[in-house]
Amino acid sequence: MSDNYPELSGYEPNDRQRPLRSRHLTRILRIVVVLGLVALVVPGILTTMQVAQNTASTACVAAVAQYYPFSSDFDARFEFGGAGGVGWQCYAIDRNERETFVVGLGIIPSAPTQRPAGVSS
Repeated sequence: MSDNYPELSGYEPNDRQRPLRSRHLTRILRIVVVLGLVALVVPGILTTMQVAQNTASTACVAAVAQYYPFSSDFDARFEFGGAGGVGWQCYAIDRNERETFVVGLGIIPSAPTQRPAGVSS
């Protein structure tokens, strides 16, 4: 093998330790990248939260209608230390505005399922 590389003919290395981009331009590029990532991630998080809220409300309405048919209202909310553990909790509200825990809907709420009488999960 020879040390002759024709593709490098005329190349002279630059020994100065000058960066490719200035510090100012690098900072601007970092800010643009962070803002771009935020613009991509935040709408997904907000959409997921909205879908989970709607699903929890729908599941809570069905559970309250089944277990507490005479309640005046319901409340579905996310709790870290609720009666059903971490996740969405469903409460029935009576005429005196007292809350009664109905069912824990879990971290990712799903549509309620009707089980036949005598069948346990």
